[in-house]
Amino acid sequence: MSKGNISVQAENIFPIIKKFLYSDHEIFLRELVSNAVDATTKIKTLALKGEVKGELGDTKIEIKVNKEAKTLHILDQGIGMTEDEVNKYLNQMAFSSAEEFLEKYKDDASIIGHFGLGFYSSFMVADKVEVITKSYRDDAGAVRWECDGNPEYTIEPNDRAERGTEIILHINEENVEYLEDNRIRELLSKYCKFLPVEIKFGTKTETTYEGEGDTKQEIKTEVDDIVNNPHPIWKKKPADLTDDDYKDFYRELHPFSQPPLFWIHLNIDYPFNLTGILYFPKLTNNFEVQKNKIQLYSNQVFITDDVKEIVPEFLMLLHGIIDSPDIPLNVSRSYLQSDANVKKINTYISKKVAEKLQSLFNTDRKSFEEKWKETSTFVKYGMISDEKFNEKAISFSLLKNLENEYFTLEEYKEKVKSNQTDKHNKIIYLYSNDTKAQHSYIKAAKDYGYDVLEMDTIIDNHFMQHIEYKGNEVTFVRVDSDTPDQLVQKEENRESVLSQTEQDKVKDIFTNAIKNLGGGHIELKPLSPTDHPVTITKPEFMRRMKEMQALQGMDMNMFPDSHNVVINSNHPLVAEKLLKMKSEDKKADFANYLHDLALLNQNMLSGEHLSAFISRSLEFIK
Repeated sequence: MSKGNISVQAENIFPIIKKFLYSDHEIFLRELVSNAVDATTKIKTLALKGEVKGELGDTKIEIKVNKEAKTLHILDQGIGMTEDEVNKYLNQMAFSSAEEFLEKYKDDASIIGHFGLGFYSSFMVADKVEVITKSYRDDAGAVRWECDGNPEYTIEPNDRAERGTEIILHINEENVEYLEDNRIRELLSKYCKFLPVEIKFGTKTETTYEGEGDTKQEIKTEVDDIVNNPHPIWKKKPADLTDDDYKDFYRELHPFSQPPLFWIHLNIDYPFNLTGILYFPKLTNNFEVQKNKIQLYSNQVFITDDVKEIVPEFLMLLHGIIDSPDIPLNVSRSYLQSDANVKKINTYISKKVAEKLQSLFNTDRKSFEEKWKETSTFVKYGMISDEKFNEKAISFSLLKNLENEYFTLEEYKEKVKSNQTDKHNKIIYLYSNDTKAQHSYIKAAKDYGYDVLEMDTIIDNHFMQHIEYKGNEVTFVRVDSDTPDQLVQKEENRESVLSQTEQDKVKDIFTNAIKNLGGGHIELKPLSPTDHPVTITKPEFMRRMKEMQALQGMDMNMFPDSHNVVINSNHPLVAEKLLKMKSEDKKADFANYLHDLALLNQNMLSGEHLSAFISRSLEFIK
């Protein structure tokens, strides 16, 4: 038996490892299993090159928990180590055997490790670590290495007969959670779910049946419980996969989600290596940005679900997996580092998404339109936040009107410009964000021959401003923002049936009767006698400001809930009935009643105000 000191730069390296090398102690299992995968990949590579004779046998990695002994075991039947290699790789910290092997066999192997520090993460959870290993080399005997978390170690011969390595962690008191089967299974699922070598953790019972009818027998068999999928579909060629393969994999990632709308299979090898699958999930109108739905892997090793540096912000709504060995990580493989490749990958993903959407639009527009309600969130968000994506999306971004017709931005401009261009040469896009609440306004707009768009998602407020900014000849106007004759302002003036004196009197009656407009104003307009006697309008600018506040989670009361009251001086109830009333009190009551009718039409009556309106209506009927 020999003794020695691990070659490190400072005596206090182990306390540093325990506290600072990894942000989360649970990472240790990922690192140790990844090392076992490396060892297994190496032996398979050597076998393919003819440098290992005979059958490799079972190459599964096995995880065992011995709760009584307080030990956790990671076993592989990989390449193993000689005594010299143990001295070289375990006793010279930060010298990575994976790095050396990769350099030698870089065209033949996919090796995970880069830093040589992964093994030492075991000391974050263990008081003592044992390594029992035997090299694949025929002339090498097995050795046992032991270290208790100080630079001192011991190394001695061992009687292990089979090729490979067993790491034994003597779990310390602060980390006994890692002696629980459920906790280990959780970590294996999180970090090792798609590692390229089968991982066994215990056994499970499989039930099969033999015979038929009365002779049918149930047979239960104990088999290895393989906890990972070594061949995930993102590593396969798209031509070899069916739609059901993609849908099944999505269910594997998100068991309780609705099926995705469609997906993009990423596969590039220049100027960087990247594979993966991004799914477009179904979204509701009131979507929330669902973070942590895209996972980053490096050679099938889970790294993080915080991918905001790699994936464009607007695509953070997508679900799926990205796998790239070329994404630079820090020494603990926990965090992304700034790098030109990260920016290139970000740009590439945005480009591939745009190409996929354009392809879907070109090949089957009807199907694209059917998916637009859900897809539009991604597209609009992308157009607002990513200039290059915006340039591509202009050709397939759609507007939908209330007749369930879809138009590209250019198509819609051509549709409405002849009838909806105002006196300032602006093309007015009328829209509704609540077709039920704004039904009467929509009808009035249609009576004028106008087309009305449906813009009812939470992002539409920003999207409309984006379109206005990009094409300054277009202005969006909500159907309830003005009286129908003024939605598209043209050089048309209808005269009032009332004299100026009578108009002033009507305005005084309403001004004295209505007390709370929230900063709005009262005005008379000579509308058509068939238009409403009183109309509530909400200033477009103020309304958009409030909606922006709501979207950003701000206090919506920063701006008053103001509205304007437009009195139709040509309506019989105003021009005749109101002015002919004898009592000033009755005039005030009637003015209030007409105002309440207009409020009711905007869903702005509630509580005591609504109850009082109903009581007054009953009195009018009597």
